[in-house]
Amino acid sequence: MTSTEPRSQRCALCQVEIQGEGSANDRVLFSRGTPGTRSKLWARVCQYLKTDEQKQQCINQDPALRGVTMPGDGFEEISAIQLGDGGQD
Repeated sequence: MTSTEPRSQRCALCQVEIQGEGSANDRVLFSRGTPGTRSKLWARVCQYLKTDEQKQQCINQDPALRGVTMPGDGFEEISAIQLGDGGQD
């Protein structure tokens, strides 16, 4: 009997769960919010790892598995706002 359930793995570093067969179509379960993709996980978390040790622990470092980062995967840049009158009376 063959299981039809997707394979699941959890990143030891960020604790996100990835369900699937190891492709850009895998489903990423974040701790909050809706499920996403490996490219979304890369854009929001994985690309910011600094040390080689962290990168070795990350299960989303292979560009072939995560695919192309799409618009909306990362956090939106917003313009700076000025609060108050800037110190002028």
